[in-house]
Amino acid sequence: MTKSIPTRRGGPLGSAIGKPGRGAAASAAARPETVRRGRGRPKLMSDEQQAAAIAREARDLFLEKGYARTPMEEIAARCHISKRTLYRLFPNKTEVFGAIVDQHRQSMLALPGDYDDLPLEEALGRIFLVDIDEEAHRKRTEFIRLAILEGRQFRELAALLRQRGADKSRIMLIEWLEAQARRGRIEIEDAGMTAGILMDMMFGLIARKQERDAPRWPGDDDRRAVLRHTIRIFVNGVRRR
Repeated sequence: MTKSIPTRRGGPLGSAIGKPGRGAAASAAARPETVRRGRGRPKLMSDEQQAAAIAREARDLFLEKGYARTPMEEIAARCHISKRTLYRLFPNKTEVFGAIVDQHRQSMLALPGDYDDLPLEEALGRIFLVDIDEEAHRKRTEFIRLAILEGRQFRELAALLRQRGADKSRIMLIEWLEAQARRGRIEIEDAGMTAGILMDMMFGLIARKQERDAPRWPGDDDRRAVLRHTIRIFVNGVRRR
């Protein structure tokens, strides 16, 4: 019989990651831990699901305490899992941060995706997630601030942010731009350079707003308007027709 799962007040994972009983400690590392959701039989999480849940919780810890001041033991305790299970899924804290970067990348660039039937401006608006709500935008910018701060202090994190964040996003955007060029929707000389310019235009706006002395967005509607105007300039240019 599965032991009931303790929950953490205010946390999303109290009912998402189970804590093995004492007698199960030896076998916990060899199988997924148990998840109970409401009534009925407990459900097992796959390693992929459990790793994603751990990354979400670790992200909150890093935001609260910083990367350096958050040990692996605290991540395990926050998730209500054993340290053995945590180290089976993530051999070190850098890999935990890498998983958070993977999740964050999806909040910055919605690729791959099927946008072929949309006008170019609308397709790019969806790819760059212009219309996310205020809460999603807050979470996105919180991690951008964390990434800027921690990347300056830890070289391994800066390299990881580049490899698993910016570089992967750039490759996916290059592939999308090349596909649009093959369809005759756009004309570009260098897809790599074009992707880099577009990412700098869009992400540069968002990142600069996280600097200490930068003016904040007046409101969500203004944020969306500025980003959409940036896309319009990219797609149409500024030359008089």
